[in-house]
Amino acid sequence: MVAKADINFQKDLFDAATNMRGSVAPSDYKHYVLPLIFLRYLSNRYDMRKEEIDNLVKDPNSDWYASDEETQQIIKEDPDMYMSENVYVVPEESRWSYILKNAKQPNIKEILDNAMKRLEEENSGLEGMLPRIFQGSNLPAENVSGLIEIFSRDVFSANDERSVDVLGRVYEYFISEFASTEGQRGGEFYTPYSVVSLLVRMLEPIKGTVFDPASGSGGMFIQSEEYSPRRHELSFYGQENVTTTARLGKMNVLLHGLNADIRLGNSLLDDKFPDLKADYVIANPPFNQDGWGADRISSDDPRLVGPVTDSNANYMWMQHFFHHLNDNGSAGFVMANGAMTTNQKGEKPVREWFVENGYIDCIVALPEKLFLSTGISCCLFFLSKNRDGKGEYRERKNEILFIDARMKGSLVSRKQKALSEEEIEEIATVYHNFKFGKEKVENIAGFCKVATVNEVKYNNYTLTPGIYVGIEDVEDDGVPFQEKMEDLTTKLLVHFKESNRLQEKIQKDLEGLL
Repeated sequence: MVAKADINFQKDLFDAATNMRGSVAPSDYKHYVLPLIFLRYLSNRYDMRKEEIDNLVKDPNSDWYASDEETQQIIKEDPDMYMSENVYVVPEESRWSYILKNAKQPNIKEILDNAMKRLEEENSGLEGMLPRIFQGSNLPAENVSGLIEIFSRDVFSANDERSVDVLGRVYEYFISEFASTEGQRGGEFYTPYSVVSLLVRMLEPIKGTVFDPASGSGGMFIQSEEYSPRRHELSFYGQENVTTTARLGKMNVLLHGLNADIRLGNSLLDDKFPDLKADYVIANPPFNQDGWGADRISSDDPRLVGPVTDSNANYMWMQHFFHHLNDNGSAGFVMANGAMTTNQKGEKPVREWFVENGYIDCIVALPEKLFLSTGISCCLFFLSKNRDGKGEYRERKNEILFIDARMKGSLVSRKQKALSEEEIEEIATVYHNFKFGKEKVENIAGFCKVATVNEVKYNNYTLTPGIYVGIEDVEDDGVPFQEKMEDLTTKLLVHFKESNRLQEKIQKDLEGLL
């Protein structure tokens, strides 16, 4: 296995690329830069496979050996020789060598649009993924040339075996940075790395089907695949409502060597996978959507376990996730804090149903400032259909694990926090012990507690972890309260006395100025 390439130049690369933005709005610029990275990736994969085939047809020990040049050429031009290795056929006009050669031409934007068009014509699997937007844009031709030069550096060359890995990681880094610069809008298509990592570590997708009905840039799929100890043991299905975001997500997963079936459409109103039952549902749906179209949901919709309300789609998303779990499946997803306590008639009955029927597995309260789209705290919900002790799981149908992680995380920028690897592992380990019972979960004041379903009912079905875990124990220093109070009172009186002295001095100084 090739070691991961060192790409500590990512920030410099991003800064260089964004310096060429010109008059293009920040929120639109990613739709020019990211497809260029993808185009470079496809071209590299093609060139590398082409070289392999060239060697195969000349090697007498190869199954594809041919002694005459005519037969060799037929084999080399056979699209199946590429598609069999999940490599897309790249026509001459779309190859990076051709684009670089013409980078300084005044019609370079037209050349790029044609490159995208020809790629889609040659590969039905890329249909709708490659935007033809350069020619009609305000992006100056010289800036486009500059971007091409940036992604023509030696580290991205098809001659470097690390290039495919580097391009995938650069693409993901760029998505993160674009999301950060866009603030709230960026949070609509990107879930911060540490949040995705926590969800994946807690759910542990090893093999089977992973479904994300709000797939965004595809980060849930990529981290799930990285977590699984064996490549290609997971199959991925996703749905995304925004055309440009779905395009970015499809490019992202392909850049990481994944084949994910991502379909365009509104998951709640136009479910593109009505019969899919997944082992894992993992998602970060849009929070608190009002006026989302509840009146279009039929009363006999098979997803419903309770009412729906047009004032908030949160619990419709939960019912959607739950419906798509198989009989042993688990769902982990980000949710607004209000979902833990809401008493609205279209929401609380659904929460009660999940609690009463034993499907709420775990709730995690998260720190504030983790998300780009909101500075407020959010939480994680885990629903599970394996709580009755199926297979390797522990029977826990009458218990719910509460984790309060609000004090976790540290600032990685002025506005954003991230969870550390150690914190992610700590939280995930508690959940794994709860699920599998390898070690008993000890209640830790201020951090975690296993509560009974009856306790949750007693608390009016409220799912806020702080209610159950309490506050962290403060170490007793052995000093009696009365003694502490006397000491504090003495110090306070000293401060009052000093304050009065300073106030009198200032007053005299002011009088001297009159």
